[in-house]
Formats: sequence, structure tokens, C-alpha cells
Amino acid sequence: MSYGSYLALDELLSLQRPRLPDHPDELLFIVVHQASELWFKCMLHEMDHLTHAMERGEVMYAVLTVQRMNALVQIVAAQLSALETMPPQHFAQFRGYLGSSSGSQSVQFRALEAASGARDPHFLQVIQEHGPVPELVQRALDQPTLEELFERLVAREGVTVQSLYTGPAPTPLFLLAEGLLAYDSGFARWRFLHVQLVERIIGPMTAGSGGTLGARYLQRTVSQRFLPRLWAVRAEFFNPSRAAAAADAPASNGEGTR
Repeated sequence: MSYGSYLALDELLSLQRPRLPDHPDELLFIVVHQASELWFKCMLHEMDHLTHAMERGEVMYAVLTVQRMNALVQIVAAQLSALETMPPQHFAQFRGYLGSSSGSQSVQFRALEAASGARDPHFLQVIQEHGPVPELVQRALDQPTLEELFERLVAREGVTVQSLYTGPAPTPLFLLAEGLLAYDSGFARWRFLHVQLVERIIGPMTAGSGGTLGARYLQRTVSQRFLPRLWAVRAEFFNPSRAAAAADAPASNGEGTR
């Protein structure tokens, strides 16, 4: 066993196939998106560990796992900075080769959204636009959301979410709540950076690849959250009426990452 054979580098490095081999930016575009899919795979792996830990009541293990999830979200978001170096005229030169492909077709990203808590009607409609719901996505939809799992943990302990924020000292459940909110916030930051990237390269009004609405649609996804009821607890300290409205809002999500 060698470094190359263990990591299957011959196979891995043969998977980047630009349509314009001499183009200065197409290889970068492919690598960033392929790397994102690898990170999605890792995030889904960690999501399985997180949900299983929460189902078993292993709160501290869940805390450690969500910390890793948050680190992975930051890595995927940071990759977008590499694409910010691509001039719009360069992207225009190979964009036509993308055909009808769109980031909204990423099965792993859709599964990650579903596992996180996306359940609103628009999300369900979008994932069916390209045919039957992929098995990976359906498996995530059949499982409880992160918010539901957390609320079950709280009920099992015989406390309330509010009490986690008013007790004399932080508890493992409090740390998990904060970790989950950091994950949700990191996801929103990822969406925001993506909107900025799309606007910078193709402009705010240009249609996205695959016939999507591009930045116009992505802008509406930035404020969406997977854990609205957990976020609402914060508002209770400052605006109880708005907190009640936020708690009634369904978890929702956007169209894609590209």
C-alpha cells in the first residue's frame, strides 16, 4: 500500500475532464464542485452519526459531532472564494458546455438539506422536478429532522428548551442547542456567499444554469432556517410575539448551491 494507492489518486485525478482543456478557469470550476461533492459525502456521513447519537440520547457525542459538521460547512463555504477569482467573460466561454446541469440537481446536497430539516412544499416540489425523488434524499426525508430529534432529547430529560437558557450553568443540551444553531447559521452564511458569487460572475438578473432563476432565487434562501423553533427561543428574551410567529414557521430551504 502506498499513498497513491490508498487514496486511489490515479482514479481520482483522472475525473477532471474539461471540455476546453486549455481554458484557464474550467479546471478550477470542476475541481471546486467535485471537491464540494466529496465534502457533502463526508457531511452526510457525519449527519448519520449525529442523528444516531441524538436518537440514543448520547448528548456529548452529538455535541462533538455537530462541531465537526460546523467545521465542514466552513470548508465548503470557503471554497467559493476560489471561484471569485474567475472573470465573468471566462465563465461565459465554457458555460454552454454545462447544458441543462444545475447545482439544484446535486443529490447529496438535497439529502443534506432534507436531513437538516427541509420539509416545506416548495422544497418537495423542487426535488421532484428532475424525476422520482432519489433514494438518498427519500431516506433523509423519512427520518426525523434535527429539530425534532433535539426536542425529543429535551423531553426525555424532563426539561424545556427555554430552561436550557435560564439555568445556573451551561448543560450538554445547551451546548448541543448552540452547536445546532451554529450549523444552521453556517448553512445560511454558505447561501449568502453563494449569492454574492453568482451575482459577481453572471449578474443579479441573469438566469442560472439549467434554467434556474440564478441570484434572484438564491437571495430568497438566505434567511431560511432549519430550526425555527429553536431560534424562536432567543427572541423570547426580547420580543415574545415575534418569537411565537417564528416558531410556527416551517423549516424551509433553497434551490441549490450553484
